[in-house]
Amino acid sequence: MPKFKPALLALLASSVAAPALAEYPDRPVSFVVPFPPGDLEDVLTRMIAEDFQAKYGVAAAVVNKPSEGGPFPGAAEVAAAPADGYTIGSFVVDIPVVGPDVGVPGLNPDPFEPLGIFLTYPFVIATSADKPYSTMAELAEHSQSDPQLLGHFGAFLLPTQATFAAAKELGFEWGGEASAGALDCNSLASGDFDVINTTIQQILPCLDSVKILATVTEGPISVVPDAPTLASVAPDLNISLWNGLFVHKDTPADVREKIIASAKETMASARAQELAAQTGAIVYWMDAEAAKARIASDIQVSGRIAGMLEQ
Repeated sequence: MPKFKPALLALLASSVAAPALAEYPDRPVSFVVPFPPGDLEDVLTRMIAEDFQAKYGVAAAVVNKPSEGGPFPGAAEVAAAPADGYTIGSFVVDIPVVGPDVGVPGLNPDPFEPLGIFLTYPFVIATSADKPYSTMAELAEHSQSDPQLLGHFGAFLLPTQATFAAAKELGFEWGGEASAGALDCNSLASGDFDVINTTIQQILPCLDSVKILATVTEGPISVVPDAPTLASVAPDLNISLWNGLFVHKDTPADVREKIIASAKETMASARAQELAAQTGAIVYWMDAEAAKARIASDIQVSGRIAGMLEQ
């Protein structure tokens, strides 16, 4: 019988005793959406979770984490979870762009890296068809004698900030501004607001009775392809409200690749593209490197907007 040195025996024993590492994923995966269910990011993230479950054979579900503090507390919960790919954030642009500055523990320094961006919300600046202006320039001219009331979903949102900044850039002031829970056809028809900063799906039923002054998107919206982007009117305001998948920076590369592979397939699927056609949402897959570049650009634009609004 051969004789082994004690060190070799110990090595052989440890190799027998050590369990093989399980291949990712081998247990349920959560996709955290820090908003209530029902909006575009929630619907698309549920598609991603369904396809992930079908592809890898483990349970995958969306966990909604709305908060009075906006999306930031929900994002902080993702940051506090183990960096193993079992807790994935589905986040709006605000998380990487302004999240580190809002004072929520766990978000500064930025703990996340993007896997990819998959949705641009179809935000528009719209008014009633009977208004005597049809472009942002005409709105600016009209507002010199008749300042208009703006409705929006919240002053902190980047599309709203960009709309405020557009007035500064074009040399006019809003007669007033207020947030509202619903900004739809009735908001304009009732005269509650002269101009609204809303998503195109909110006014799809009355597109023939409204004017789209600008879209707050990087490119055209399918249901109003001729509407100009805000950046074409004011180049410094090339910003939009988008949503992407994020994981903690320490998440292993092979885990990231599996999440990306599934999500990329979802965005190319017929049902995701059908949702885009029905709602005007811009649905796509922007890879991690391009997403990082987009975030860096948005941080710069956000800084310019903040500077403009402070003047």
